[in-house]
Amino acid sequence: MNTREVPDPQGLAALIVGASLLGFAAMLVRWAAPAGPLAVGFYRMLFALPLVAWLAQGNARPSSGRARLWAVIAGACFVLDLWLWHAALHFTSAANATLLVTLAPIWVAVVSVLWMGAHLRRRFWAGVLLALAGALVLGLAKGARWGTGLGELLGALGSLAYGAFTLALGRARRELSAPEALFWVVLSGTLLFGCLALVQGEPLTGYPAKAWWALLGLGVVVQVGAWWLITWGLGHVPTNLGAMGLMIQPVATIILGWLLLSEAVRPLQGFGALLVLAGIATCAFAPPPRKSA
Repeated sequence: MNTREVPDPQGLAALIVGASLLGFAAMLVRWAAPAGPLAVGFYRMLFALPLVAWLAQGNARPSSGRARLWAVIAGACFVLDLWLWHAALHFTSAANATLLVTLAPIWVAVVSVLWMGAHLRRRFWAGVLLALAGALVLGLAKGARWGTGLGELLGALGSLAYGAFTLALGRARRELSAPEALFWVVLSGTLLFGCLALVQGEPLTGYPAKAWWALLGLGVVVQVGAWWLITWGLGHVPTNLGAMGLMIQPVATIILGWLLLSEAVRPLQGFGALLVLAGIATCAFAPPPRKSA
């Protein structure tokens, strides 16, 4: 876990802005049709790879191979998260699957307490519960309802993978610069998504021009722009707070859909978004966690 106890305002701001840029992912994935989920993940990483390799030049720090291994593990967990989420969509609604992924901050906090010896303040836990309540309201507003159980299980496992991704990336950032950590995440993600697409026989060609532009946008705006800011921010805030900051993504998705796609925002969605923002703010201003004796 990131050893920094007091969040750097600039790091927190970078993380929030990056998580907000993730809001573009939903509409870009929609525009990338008919590309399948594995193809989307592959090209998202592939188009980002040259840029993050260029950013990583001259930014390397003296580090151990273990730090790079943590970044590779983070990339594998990111691929697993997306794979499980897309698998969940075959057995439950998108609202259910998306809602369950927001459990990731809970897993990060639990691992921090049980494994890393953190003692989180009550105010932080209150912020987590407040943000999760907001995510629940947003999910219900989109039609989330309990299904047969299999899709919900896959969504919950996806949230575990996303939590593991956040922890592994935070661990890598102890030694690696943000561009170098992102490079190893993207490289491992490209290879894994490509292998999975080939194994499952998902086509990687034959898309219209609109889909290619959307895939390019995913690579440049989301995977490079958003994740560079998030990766940099994770090096300047506690990992628990970083996981909470990522919960702003569904709020940003709603706002961007309203601004760019003229999608109506229902009062229940607005209320859920306010709860999420209030929860993140509560965690951000909570006292630093107490260390174990």
